[in-house]
Amino acid sequence: MKFPLPVLLISLLLVPVGRVLAQQIPDPKQAEFITYAHFKALKPAEQNQLLSKAQSGDAEAQYWMGVLNVEGTVPKNLEQGRRWLLKSADQGYAPAQRAYGLMTVRSDAPVGERWMVRAAEQGDAEAQFWLGLAYEQNWFGTTDEKEAVKWYQKAAQGGDPDAQVELGRRYENGEGIEQNFKLAAEWYRRAAEHVPDLGGAGQGKNQLGLLYLEGRGVPRDYVQAYFWFSLMGSKGNAAEARERLSPAQIRGVERLIDEWKQEHRPSPELAAALQTMETNSR
Repeated sequence: MKFPLPVLLISLLLVPVGRVLAQQIPDPKQAEFITYAHFKALKPAEQNQLLSKAQSGDAEAQYWMGVLNVEGTVPKNLEQGRRWLLKSADQGYAPAQRAYGLMTVRSDAPVGERWMVRAAEQGDAEAQFWLGLAYEQNWFGTTDEKEAVKWYQKAAQGGDPDAQVELGRRYENGEGIEQNFKLAAEWYRRAAEHVPDLGGAGQGKNQLGLLYLEGRGVPRDYVQAYFWFSLMGSKGNAAEARERLSPAQIRGVERLIDEWKQEHRPSPELAAALQTMETNSR
């Protein structure tokens, strides 16, 4: 297996979607991030209220108590965290099924796979992405490219930017799927549109810029290449595209970047979540 424990812990923290937020915010990644920031900032009295709800059998509260125990927002206790996650998973709560599966897969691959599949079959895009990675990287004792592609496709269609980038890469390289540069560009673009950039969005911007630079799946367009590279902050690639532009074209791209950033400004909820996470990281 090729994944370190910190990767799994990050997946536990950034994947849950609160019921209300998921209904209000169309981008699932935004909802996930906002929900996590909310629970990260709970005061001790609020943590006690959450514990009380978990003890009363609320599956979402049990999930969050599991996450807070694993992550250490409350006193860190991995075993207690696992117990809360399992309680929630047993009730059919997909984020808990995914999280418990990810925590278990290294010690008991069949059990980890079973819980991840349960979450994925409920439409949990994050679980679908991890399943794709698992079947690609032989987490469960076998490599299955067909299954990997199937789950990457489902996760990408469900709005997961990491899966969208991976699916774009597979279309670009013809890995496990028929090569199609046009579809690669479409999936990279979908990933690139996500705000905030938690990794997949930046990769999508960079890969889309490369396709424009090389004219694969899209017309060769140095203006578009420079635009997407600049949004991503890829200085080396941006410099290569910039060399092919006139001063007027460069000024035009800078205006486009300003317009894009205005159109993709974080919502008040997302801005507050970003501020919370920045404050907590100091």
